[in-house]
Amino acid sequence: MEKFLSVNDVQDLNEIVKSALSIKANPEAYGDVGKNKMLGLLFFNPSLRTRLSTQRAARHLGMDVMVMNIDKDGWKIETEDGVIMDGDKAEHLKDAAAVISQYCDIIGVRSFPNLQDKEEDYADGIMKDFVKYAHVPIVSLESATRHPLQSLADLVTIRENSDKPKKKVVLTWAPHPRALPQAVPNSFAEWMNAADDVELVITAPEGYELDPEFVGEATFTTDQDEALKDADFVYAKNWSSTTEYGKVVCKDNSWQVTEEKMALTNNGKFMHCLPIRRNVVASDGVLDSDNSLIIEEANNRTFAAAAVLKAILETE
Repeated sequence: MEKFLSVNDVQDLNEIVKSALSIKANPEAYGDVGKNKMLGLLFFNPSLRTRLSTQRAARHLGMDVMVMNIDKDGWKIETEDGVIMDGDKAEHLKDAAAVISQYCDIIGVRSFPNLQDKEEDYADGIMKDFVKYAHVPIVSLESATRHPLQSLADLVTIRENSDKPKKKVVLTWAPHPRALPQAVPNSFAEWMNAADDVELVITAPEGYELDPEFVGEATFTTDQDEALKDADFVYAKNWSSTTEYGKVVCKDNSWQVTEEKMALTNNGKFMHCLPIRRNVVASDGVLDSDNSLIIEEANNRTFAAAAVLKAILETE
């Protein structure tokens, strides 16, 4: 694996899931894979699970780790080519990426969208520029359009909890007071569509339909109750409007995932990437139930990241 930006960079989906589960079963067995290698983690935006789980993943492989909050600790970064840099941005991304490549064997980058200009956000400029100008593999720690480490952990969690040949997985929009990126739902849909054991249904209000590129062959409906019927897994996530890009156009609290909604499922398991607004996105009763996988899912972030790093290290 030469980079990790989406499911399209994974040669064998089943093998990378098996790798994550193998590392989880015996994390001490892989301590020499990354010996004398350096992982650099660059954060343009906040992080809890991604930051800590990726650091722990690197440690399982024997790697050293450097972490930098670009938005707080570094120079302001210019991303436009050919610009006259006479403003407040002191360093160009092409120079920063090349320099960091000399210090690190793999670079992880996290950069959110601005939710102002869809064309600009979906161009995924920062992530693509790091791939272009760095001289080492790039791992997405979440970009403007995708969150592949989260999605791999989600698939690992689903397979750990069900051996059904075909699992009905429902991605449901849920309320939130703020406008949130579309990266997690985009990525989740993309990975579930790539899995041969998943039947994906997406449900959201009008105006929140994900791009066809990510919906793929999944079923889409605005009827949440109908979507939840007989579901094996329910993945709740808010995202901002796609028709009025970056805006909150629906404030219908009936989309909250409650115990009554989960009763429509096939004793379904509840999932969310975290952090979650309790009693807004989902009720306490759902989150604290025996069928909630949110903590287990977060734990699997470590082993998903380790599987990705291992695949990259073994490619070098």
